[in-house]
Amino acid sequence: MSEGVRIAEQLRRAFEGEAWHGPALMELLAGVGEREAAARPLGGAHTIWELLHHVAAWEAIALRRMRGERVVDVAQAEDWPPVVDQTAAAWARDLEAARQGNARLRAAIAELDEARLAAIVPGKDYDNYVLLHGVVQHDLYHAGQIALLKKELRTSQPT
Repeated sequence: MSEGVRIAEQLRRAFEGEAWHGPALMELLAGVGEREAAARPLGGAHTIWELLHHVAAWEAIALRRMRGERVVDVAQAEDWPPVVDQTAAAWARDLEAARQGNARLRAAIAELDEARLAAIVPGKDYDNYVLLHGVVQHDLYHAGQIALLKKELRTSQPT
């Protein structure tokens, strides 16, 4: 098994499931509706929906970088894409878009050979290997935030 395939599998585990640490990102989002996703239980903290947009944005940026595009300065609107439509249909659409984006990134990672993994990311001082492990770590970091937001939302609701 190639290193690219191994990294793609780690990203799948972080995003979809079978993660060693506990629930993956999409497992945490199972059963979350649009109201919960858009709620802001911790004042200025990002919402679950905003976190999903952010994760998807950085997976897309990583794919662009991995393919050789020089992405250095990321605008706020690209880093944290705003949630403009808070309907159930938009939530379902955004969940599916995140799934598809993650699958595209994993497929591209699985195709990488050792030379491409060792290639320096344009405009950065690290290689694709570091970039892609960073994506896995980023997904898990924000999954943890989502877990905390869900807990806060569900414990603060009247029974």
